[in-house]
Amino acid sequence: MQPDPVLSEIREIRERLATKFQYDVAAIGRDARQRDAAGDRLVVRRKPRPAVTLTSRPTKTA
Repeated sequence: MQPDPVLSEIREIRERLATKFQYDVAAIGRDARQRDAAGDRLVVRRKPRPAVTLTSRPTKTA
């Protein structure tokens, strides 16, 4: 199986970020949020859909 170049690039970026922030996950998250807020892309946030439970699921009648 040949190595996937996309996965290789993602792993390289992940390792670079981890090294930059001394493997501190919270610091990596803060940096990601800051970069996201500073970006020019539109982020669409939607209301969560209600959870489907056994009592709210429609029943079949034969």
